Amino acid sequence: MACENPRRGIYLAYTVQGLILLAAASSILAGEYFLALSATVAFLLTMTPSLVMKNLRFCLPWEINFLIAVSLYIHVMGHVGEYYVTLAPYYDKLAHLVASVTVGLIAFFLALFAEHRGEIRLTGPAIAVFILTSTLAAGAAWEIYEFIVDQVFGTNLQFGNADTMWDLVVDLAGAVIVATFAAIALARDEEDRFARFFGEPPTGAEPPEIMGDPAQSR
Repeated sequence: MACENPRRGIYLAYTVQGLILLAAASSILAGEYFLALSATVAFLLTMTPSLVMKNLRFCLPWEINFLIAVSLYIHVMGHVGEYYVTLAPYYDKLAHLVASVTVGLIAFFLALFAEHRGEIRLTGPAIAVFILTSTLAAGAAWEIYEFIVDQVFGTNLQFGNADTMWDLVVDLAGAVIVATFAAIALARDEEDRFARFFGEPPTGAEPPEIMGDPAQSR
């Protein structure tokens, strides 16, 4: 399936990817090889959506691919440019907000994809819950990762319990933003606007509805 994304969107994502590579190169020149490795890993992660979706009949909108790249670039520059320290705590919270919105949008499109494939049928409330839980789970996993790194390597990724909790609050805010967007789109019956990102709908029996009207099952 060919992904129909505008060239400007693709070029924007490429530009951010190039900036991440530039950050990796500058870290190597500065002798910061660990930061260079982190930036390289971030660059590879920006390519993951294309690699994963290549053999699936599913395409993420260019906006989400762009947000993935931006989220990783913000994180990379937080360390390479030391913005996590010089602009604390605001830069860190910006990074969490952008990342949580990105994760929430990915969860939204995965839910729509599963329903489009006929694997499951989700109602609006179920999709909203899926977005909230997925985003908060990703945020919690990130905080656990930071805690483990601090304990093992003696770094200072976390600045105490209050910082961690505010990070999770910002993650929740990002999830609520996306869940609200999804609820509005679904309430307006705008699912068809997203159909162009999926392949041909499968044929088969109607899947069971999750969180449907109880009266319909009587």
